[in-house]
This record gives sequence, structure tokens and C-alpha cells, in this order.
Amino acid sequence: MSIHSSLGGTRGDRENLAKVAAIFAPALREDSIDGEEWDRLAADFDGICQEQLNVFSEARWPGVVIDPLIFRRGSRVVGGCVSMYRSLPFGLGGLAIAKWGPLLADAGSATAARDYAGMVEALVERYAVEKGMMLSILPRAVPGEVNPGLEHLKARGFRTGVRLTHPNRYFVRIEASEEVQRASFAQKWRYHLNKAEKEALTFERYPASALPVFQKLYDAMLDRKHFPDFSAVHTLPALMGTPVEAARPELFLVSHDGSPVAGAVIFTAGDTAVYLYGATDDRALPLNAGFFMHHRIIGWLRQNTRAKWYDLGGTDGFEGLHRFKSGMAGKTGAISTVPPSMNYANRLWPWLLGTTVHRLRDTSAKIRQATLRKRAGG
Repeated sequence: MSIHSSLGGTRGDRENLAKVAAIFAPALREDSIDGEEWDRLAADFDGICQEQLNVFSEARWPGVVIDPLIFRRGSRVVGGCVSMYRSLPFGLGGLAIAKWGPLLADAGSATAARDYAGMVEALVERYAVEKGMMLSILPRAVPGEVNPGLEHLKARGFRTGVRLTHPNRYFVRIEASEEVQRASFAQKWRYHLNKAEKEALTFERYPASALPVFQKLYDAMLDRKHFPDFSAVHTLPALMGTPVEAARPELFLVSHDGSPVAGAVIFTAGDTAVYLYGATDDRALPLNAGFFMHHRIIGWLRQNTRAKWYDLGGTDGFEGLHRFKSGMAGKTGAISTVPPSMNYANRLWPWLLGTTVHRLRDTSAKIRQATLRKRAGG
């Protein structure tokens, strides 16, 4: 029974199960490990995602302590977490953040719910109790109405923090066959795909060394659309250059008449593939190249990975992206939401200061995004 099924039933049932799991989960052994070794181990976890890679965290969040932890039950690795923290001066605690963690190594394990609970307890002990910090866990979005991680954190006493302005997340279910996959798309989406397949488009997987080709396409897209970029695209050289091959994203390009018109960088480790970045030129729209590219990516994932889902990310409020991604999710996919941050502190001062820091960072980011949107619109 997986963590998803074991926390099923009514909300009250889920909360009771979460409490029981937290109380009776045997203690896990916790080990700090080197960042590259973490990436090597975690690349095989069911729950791995780019936000939980050490190589990504170091490039994305300079100036904070990156803290990779592995958790074992006996000799078995059950999961782990990359947390980031910064201490406040004068012994006033600090803020520790675990974004999209902790991760389960085997989400289908019979002990998955207990393992998750045990990892949360270990994080509470390490950051809230020992270091006197506020611990902020940002559960990963999952397809479906119930987010087991969020339910457990609520039951454990974590309190709701900041939320994304546009929290919707779009998931394509990787179907068993091409025929079923195509039938799952919305009718209008299939129509555009059929048109694209009549064009002379080619789809290819490229090595990491071709990243400059994608970057050129990406930069030209931003210039053309005056598109405000809120992404972490600057982390791509580090991600694509990691020596841990299993943790390295894949690069795909769609070409027309021998030159790239669209490209995508996809994180493919774990049971959920993630669309990290995409780029198109001005020929892509009339060619329906985006439909062609994503359809071929889904087929590649089906044949070459163990992914059950393809996470398309969000829309930042753009209606055109909503139509495109919801049509691709189609009949068998899911539109879910990114949970809010869930916060816990053992004492008052870390709570007050950690909450203030968190909200100031969130407000600053939203002001920056609004300013960039206004400039782009002008």
C-alpha cells in the first residue's frame, strides 16, 4: 500500500492515519552526505525532482547552507531531503526550507506513509528543535484531489504559510499505448497535432553539449515576446553539466527545413517527468510545433523512462497556456494545485521571525513579477 492509498478515505480518516504514522513510526537513521553523492543516490528515488537536486539548489540559492540528508530504516534507504537554511543573528533562530521534499525512495512501499512521517519528524528535530529555526516544508504538487504530504503536515501541526498566486499544475498521464495516449487529448488538441504531423517537422534528442542551441532559441523567444522571465533558467548549465547522468535533464529540439523552431528541457528521473523549460521561434505557431514536440516527448518518456506522469508546470495566469496544457492533460490527466508552504517552529521567536522573512520574500517576489509584467505589457 502506497502513501497515496494509505492516506485515502475521508479527511478525518486521513488526519487520524497521519497522526498514527507520526507517533508509531520507528526512528530513522539520518546521515549528512556530500552533494554529488546525494544526487547520485536520489536520482533513483521515485519522488526525485529537480528542486531536490543539490546541483540545482547550489546554482539557484547561493548564500544559503545546502543540507542533503539521507534517511535509513535499518540498512534500507527510505528517502531523503535537500533543505536550505540560513541562521539569523543574535541566536534568534533562522529559516529552513525543504522545497518539494522530503522524498520517498519507494512511493509504493508498504511503509511509505511511516517513512514519510519519520522523515518529517527528523526534519522537525534537526531544524526546529536543535537549531531553533522555523521549518518550512513546501509539499510537491501531485495529480489527484488529495495531497498526502500536505494532509500529513496539517495533522502534524504545521501551519499554512504563503501560497502561489497561480497554483494550478497540469499533469499528463503516460498511457500504455500511443493509441490510448492520443485519444486522451482534448479534441482541439488532437486537431492541432494532426495538422503539425502534416508539416515537415523532425524531433530529436540532443546531448547536453547542444544547450547553447536551446539557449539561443530561448533568448530569442524572450526578446520577441517581451516575456517576463521568472524562471531559474540560469541553473541550466549546472544541471546539464552534472556528472550524475541519471540526474541530468534531457534536451529535445524540433526542426523545420533543417533549423530548430522549438525546444524543451525535460527532467526525466523518478516517477514524474517535469517540463522545465521550453522555447519557440516565430515559425513554431503556424507549424503547430509545440503540439508536435510535446506529443513526441510523451512517446519518448513512455519508451525510455519509468515516468507515470508528465508534469507540465503552471501557467503564471496566461489563458493561452491554460488551454494548451489542459488540452494536453485531456481526459486521463489532472489539473492539481501546488500546496502552500507549511511552517513549524518550536518556539515563538523563530516562528515570528521566520514567518516575517518568508512573507517579505514572497511579497518582494510578487512585486518584482508584477513590475516585470507591467513593463512587458507596455
